Amino acid sequence: MKSIINYFKEIYFGLKSLVTGMRVTGHYITHPKEIITQQYPENRDTLKMFERFRGEVVLLHNENNEHRCTGCSACEIACPNGTIEIINKKVDIDGRKVKALDTFVYHLQMCTMCGLCIPACPTDAIKMANTFEHAVFDRSKLTKVLNKPGSKLMDGVK
Repeated sequence: MKSIINYFKEIYFGLKSLVTGMRVTGHYITHPKEIITQQYPENRDTLKMFERFRGEVVLLHNENNEHRCTGCSACEIACPNGTIEIINKKVDIDGRKVKALDTFVYHLQMCTMCGLCIPACPTDAIKMANTFEHAVFDRSKLTKVLNKPGSKLMDGVK
């Protein structure tokens, strides 16, 4: 007898849940000015992502093609799945060899957009961009070199 009562209780709560959902849907059908759904491909020009959205890592450059990355590899160490690869070179400054950034490789296909690399950077050289369209037919296009050709370290950054 108890199982029959539980059966009808489940039917009641299921119908109650259905009616609640249909009431919300009906509200948005009868009030078209409160549309919250966006038609994605058609609104590409006006679409703005939230400021806190994490899309991909970018290396910031100024107008003189200078960046703040010293090649310390803190972001590479903080990354839990090896998305960032820092390749350093030795540069002769004032008669001593100093480590400098040669190539900043970012493997977007492995990135989970966790953002752990951003606070790990001591010079605030990288940030998360708001880009979200990463669909490609060739996976090799998801491996990016973030430092621009001919870029160099900003003066005063150590």
